[in-house]
Parts: sequence; C-alpha cells; structure tokens
Amino acid sequence: MAIIGNLISRSLRIRKKFTVKLGTPRQYQLQVLHRLLEKAKNTQFGRHYKFQEILDSPNFMAQYKTRVPVHNYNKMNAEWWYKALEGEDNVSWPEKVKYFALSSGTSESASKHIPVTRDMLRTVKKVGVKQLYSMANFDIPPRSFEKGILMLGGTTSLYEKGDYYEGDMSGIQAKNIPRWFRRFYKPGGRISKKPNWEQRIKLIVRKARQWDVGTVCGVPAWVQIVLEEIIKYHGVKNIHEIWPNLAIYIHGGVSFEPYRDSFQKLLGKPITFIETYMASEGSFGFQARPGTKGIKLVLNAGIFFEFIPFNEENFDADGEVKPNPKSYMIHEVVEDVEYAVMLSTCAGAWRYLIGDVVKFTSVKEHEIVIVGRTKQFLSLCGEHMSIDNMNKAIDMVQKKLGITVKEFTIAGFPYQNLFAHRWYIGTDDVNVDSNKVREIIDQTLSEVNDDYAVERTAALKEIFVEVLPNEVFIDYLRCKGKEGAMNKFPRVLKGEKAKDWQSFLETKAVANGK
Repeated sequence: MAIIGNLISRSLRIRKKFTVKLGTPRQYQLQVLHRLLEKAKNTQFGRHYKFQEILDSPNFMAQYKTRVPVHNYNKMNAEWWYKALEGEDNVSWPEKVKYFALSSGTSESASKHIPVTRDMLRTVKKVGVKQLYSMANFDIPPRSFEKGILMLGGTTSLYEKGDYYEGDMSGIQAKNIPRWFRRFYKPGGRISKKPNWEQRIKLIVRKARQWDVGTVCGVPAWVQIVLEEIIKYHGVKNIHEIWPNLAIYIHGGVSFEPYRDSFQKLLGKPITFIETYMASEGSFGFQARPGTKGIKLVLNAGIFFEFIPFNEENFDADGEVKPNPKSYMIHEVVEDVEYAVMLSTCAGAWRYLIGDVVKFTSVKEHEIVIVGRTKQFLSLCGEHMSIDNMNKAIDMVQKKLGITVKEFTIAGFPYQNLFAHRWYIGTDDVNVDSNKVREIIDQTLSEVNDDYAVERTAALKEIFVEVLPNEVFIDYLRCKGKEGAMNKFPRVLKGEKAKDWQSFLETKAVANGK
C-alpha cells in the first residue's frame, strides 16, 4: 500500500510544478459574481432585486452593491429563507433545498437554519480538492496520504423535517463524501450515525487502536478532549503510541494559539498543523503555505467576497452593521485593517454578513487571519478588545504560569459608576492563583492594545478573574443542547447571555453546597 502514498504525493508535486495562474483575484471574483447572478436571476430573490438589469449594466458590480442591501441571518431568514424551510423552491437559489445546516452557535437556544444546496456541496468538495493539492507545499510523509482521516464532526444522522433534512454542516458533508474517500474516512459510517456526541466519543476511544490514522480534523477544544481520552483509556504516554503515522492536524472554528502548547503535550513527535476556514455557510479557504499564519481564500469556487471595515463608521456598539456600509472587493483591501466578511454564495446567501472579522496578512496572496466576531468583542468604554487580544492574553497566562486553559469567556458590566471586566478561566490545573492570572491578563492587554491601556487609567476600573474547572464550561453547553464537535463556547458574553451564564454558575454553586 505504500506505493499509493508515494503516487499521490508525487502527483501533487507534479501538478504544482505545472499549475499556471489564469486570472487576477479581481477577475476571478467578478466572474464568480456574474455566474451567481446569472444562475439566480429567475429566483424570487433575483426577480425582486432585478438581477437581469444588474447583469445588463456596464458596471454590474456597482449596480449589485447599490441595489442589493446588506443582510444578516435574521434579515435573510425573515424575508427569504423561511420560504425554503416551508418547502418552496426557487427562493434565493434555483432549486428546492434538501439540506439545512444548523449553525453551531454558542449558547443560543434557537439554532439558525442555513441552506445547503447541491452547488454548495460541490463547492465544498472543490475547495477540499484544492486543499489536497496545496499539501504539496508542506513536508508531509508520502505514507500519510494512504492513512485514515479522522473527522470529528457532527452526526451524519440528519433529522428529517418533511421536505428537508437538517443537521451540522460537518454531518451533511460527511454524509455526502465521495465513494473513493470512504475507505479513508474515520470513524466510519456506523459510529458517525450515532446522534449522541458522548456515545460517538466512547466508541472512537475504544476503537482507536484498530485504526491507522494519519490525519485528524476538527475544532481544537473537542479534538483535544478526544485525544486525551484515547491516551487515558489505552494507558499510553501520547497519541503517537496509538497512531504512529499521525502527521497532520487540520483545524478551524477558533484560534488554535491558546491550545497549541497543551496540544503539543499529547504528541510523541512533530506534526503539521493546517488551518481551514469553514462555516455552515460554506468552505472559504485554507492555509496553503508552511510557515505562515494566513488562510488563503479560494476566489473561484462559488463564493463572492466583500469586506466591510470593522469600525464605528460601519458598525454600532452592539456589532450591528449600519445602513449602506462601504465595502471593498478582494483587490481593494489593505493589510492590517479589520474587516467584517460579507458573502454572496451558491447557496442563496446575498451580501450576507457571516459575523467574522479578519485581517489580511498578505494582500498579494489573499491570505487572512480571523481576529474576532462582529458581536464577540468588548468595548464598554472604548477599550476595543478583540478576540485576538484575548487569545494573546490567555496564551501568556499559560506560558507564564505553566497551566493549560481549555476554555475562557469574558463579560463586561457597570462597576462603581464606571466599568469592569470579569474573566472566567477554565482549567483543570489545581491551585491556580487568580490574582496572578489577573495581573498577566491586564499587563498583556495593556501591551497589545493601546485603547485598553488608556481605559485602564480611566473608565475601566477593575478586572476580575474567576477560575473554574473546565467541566463547568462543558456542562453549560450540554444543558443548552450544544455539546459536540462543532459547538464553541462564546468568548464574550453580553446581555441575556451573560445573565444566563451567571445564573447557571449560581445554580451549580448551590447544587455543590457552596
């Protein structure tokens, strides 16, 4: 079987040598938008916004921006997608939608239903093939291409809802994987169908020795839990004693940096870490060059990107977009500016704010890093604290105190006529000094964020830190029905979410007799 790995590896390198760029980023994106408009022009959405007139315009891009308003999920769903859920076809894309992805969300009780069309499934596969080709850029042993690929995603047992099926996007993708891929796919069809996350984990842990896994894919927090359970159950020192050929970890969903050090402790030898950019709305890019943190956006696969500067001119204090924001195409962006990502897709999303905030690390290579969410930032008094800032602070806490922080979240609140932040730190290490954690967080944020440093001398009066067992965070997701591979704990809690979290902690303290 080793010859298969060598053949795949060699073919990827040969293809890389003869790949020729056929167009500029601007040309690719204009072509994508034109195709999207052409295909959807006779849908209900396309007729309403007169796509044919847009296409007939000498500057169809400018007309598109002028005629089609910005949508978030609530607007898109309330005006259009609800019809598709009720069984109508040809709503915002020319077909009857068979699948709806339930967004992973955070702690919200109601899941969002994102249409997943046949064209979108083809696009996801196309991006996956492009990522496979990019593997030629990395120093990956040829044998890794013949080993199993463990995908820790949602269940493939989708819920039938009359005319459609709903479930996690990862589960929908796994259910539609190509036949040739099934021989590599782990944990396999039988285990993947188990709807209960804990049951799937137990079966994966028990069967781990039976598989020869070369690649693991999944959200860092849950992958780390699974690897820890495998190591514990089989009584080994690291995961390479179970899977000696494990060489690749493909991750996404959240920043990997807070997990990197603790993840390394689970390994017996170095592996290649590759970040991807995926969501319920589609697959957008992947890390294509070793030694860089940037994710390369795929510009010719059914997704049209616009970028809105994430500032006070375009967004209000709650992260809601203001009317008629200024947006830029891929060739108009600049590096080190925060942008909210807006998509038009082959699943019938139009000028749709996905909620991510990114920075371009390389305009030339159209590479980005995700620095936060439009609604998961903290700026009670002008401190403008992003998730990227928070991740750096937690990373410093881990390094200086030698602890592992698996989860964390932050809430802001009025305090003594001014304001305060409260950090909730999830770790299973004992005797962690919350005062030292506080000092490191405060110092790090003051160094990386000038606005934060200024407000710490003015309106941001105090910082509080509460250290909790990591299980508390998992219990909260579980009680919200959000436990599982695609679910992520919110980094920032605001309004009712913050109150709900605090109520949960108080109830748990009473139950534990504290």
